Amino acid sequence: MPERHKVFLLSQDAPEMRCTMNLFAGLEKFGIKADDTTNLFEEEKKAATQGEGAAKEEIPEEDSFLLDKAIRCTVCDKVFKTKIIKNGRVKRKEPDLDLRPRFEYIDTLKYNVVSCPYCGYTAMNRYFEHLTSGQRKMIKEQVGANYKAEGSVDPMVLDYDMAIERYKLALFNTIVKKGKTSEKAYICLNIAWLYRGQVEELNAAETRDEAKIKECQGQEEAFYQQAFEGFMKAVSTEDFPMCGMDSCTVDYLLATMAYHYKKFDVSSKCIARIQAAPSASKKMKDRAFDLKEKIVTEIKNGKQA
Repeated sequence: MPERHKVFLLSQDAPEMRCTMNLFAGLEKFGIKADDTTNLFEEEKKAATQGEGAAKEEIPEEDSFLLDKAIRCTVCDKVFKTKIIKNGRVKRKEPDLDLRPRFEYIDTLKYNVVSCPYCGYTAMNRYFEHLTSGQRKMIKEQVGANYKAEGSVDPMVLDYDMAIERYKLALFNTIVKKGKTSEKAYICLNIAWLYRGQVEELNAAETRDEAKIKECQGQEEAFYQQAFEGFMKAVSTEDFPMCGMDSCTVDYLLATMAYHYKKFDVSSKCIARIQAAPSASKKMKDRAFDLKEKIVTEIKNGKQA
């Protein structure tokens, strides 16, 4: 081994050595006082140590991401307050394979539904204000007439059970008002995602509630199946955009859901449409390519089994 390499190895394995002389000795003639400067990197070590301590930041409370917004009910015309997410407050993380949105410290999906505490009219944010006179009449008769008012005070934060309850109420309202298939499918998808989030929360708890986890997983699968069937029907009967999604996004969503159910032929057709679409973004095409690779791997593994 060359001598310089031996020296390098020795320096790597040697214990830390401290210099006992002032490294800036001789600079006094320039009027510079640098007494007792024996370690050039002492301050850097201190800064690094302090940085490690600072990295352990406190987890913010969920209500710090929320603010109250006054809403006038489209059905009963009463005003109430609901929680909405503060713009620019949340930090987006990489979504799940099926585009379930993820953010640091908060599941924003819990706050995507508005529910009137007086008459029971409930809908996802994007649909709440859009009702025909006929739909208002149906909701008044079939929801409001039997609804037990909870008062106008919204909880400080929503747990998963409360959020899922509101989504189910939104789904019921959508059925009553004879809403689009895509709207019902989208609500079902969001409920499935919420159950998934609840499972993650339960898994992270100090004491695991196995029975509750199993129940949530079963509910997630049930609503996911409804969402898949609903979107498959909607793409052949409705125009785009659909639930705020363009055709490529819906195709990718269906491709991932079909992949989940091992319907690789359906998934592959959706991917092919994305890859051929001039309007598809590079990011979407990259996602479709990655999913295609997963499908190929699954098929190969299936043949080898």
